[in-house]
Amino acid sequence: MKKSSILSMVLAVLLILPAYGFCNEWQEVVENIGNGSINWTKGILQAKGIGASPEEYYGKPQARPMALRAARIDAMRNLLEVTQGVRIDSATVVKNFAVTNDVIMAKVSGMVKGAQIVKQEYLSDGTVEVTMQMSLHGGFAQLVLPQEIRQVEPIKSVPSLSVEPPKPSPGIPSKTAEKPTSEIYTGLVVNAIGLNARPAMSPKIIDETGQEVYGSAFVSREYAVQQGMSGYAKDITAAQSNPRVTNNPLTVKGLKTEGPGNADIVISNADASKLRSASEHLSFMKKCRVMIVVD
Repeated sequence: MKKSSILSMVLAVLLILPAYGFCNEWQEVVENIGNGSINWTKGILQAKGIGASPEEYYGKPQARPMALRAARIDAMRNLLEVTQGVRIDSATVVKNFAVTNDVIMAKVSGMVKGAQIVKQEYLSDGTVEVTMQMSLHGGFAQLVLPQEIRQVEPIKSVPSLSVEPPKPSPGIPSKTAEKPTSEIYTGLVVNAIGLNARPAMSPKIIDETGQEVYGSAFVSREYAVQQGMSGYAKDITAAQSNPRVTNNPLTVKGLKTEGPGNADIVISNADASKLRSASEHLSFMKKCRVMIVVD
């Protein structure tokens, strides 16, 4: 093979790799708030801050530490703004929730102060840029998720009572057909593309009559706190292959959204009946094995 051909192949690979990385990032559900963002796909809150030292300290050893401290304070202020914009459900954001509870706001502020610095950059003009992040899950989720989400005991499958079919008479073929067994689903994927659906920490899936099919009453707090009540993606295939819903998820199409925050999704009564048909489905919902695909 000629050297020029090898060089062409290497260049092609180098061009493909950044594009692949960009594609993955492009498929993530990211909501920008002020100088920060909520990555609903990764479950991360992130914000940047910029700081500079006072002019009288320019060129002195104290300049960088002072600029770093100022940037960190700015990043924390911006991150607090991001946390206040997190949608808890279709009607409430953290800011509304915290206004009525000083203890909640104090605890959220404490979590922001303990956020991790994931990047710091010293710029040529003497300023410092700091990026801080914290998780949507864990302590933050424990704090803001609705109290009605409780620990759920393991769901036990109740074996159906089977009646032995009568034996056919000799020489006469049996006319009794075996009933097909219902398919066992390992998760739920809700296609809400085109509905202007918005992510939330406690979304609801409801049927056409307004009855809840999935929501806070169906999940165990342990799973909701650790990984969120649902995952979010921008691509159907990516959602269906997500480890969260394992190998055989039921995919349903959203019909419309409900609530002022557009976080609750209506599905057809036919799809809703599939979810209500077996205890196995209650089991995967308890474990929050749900993915929602949004624009």
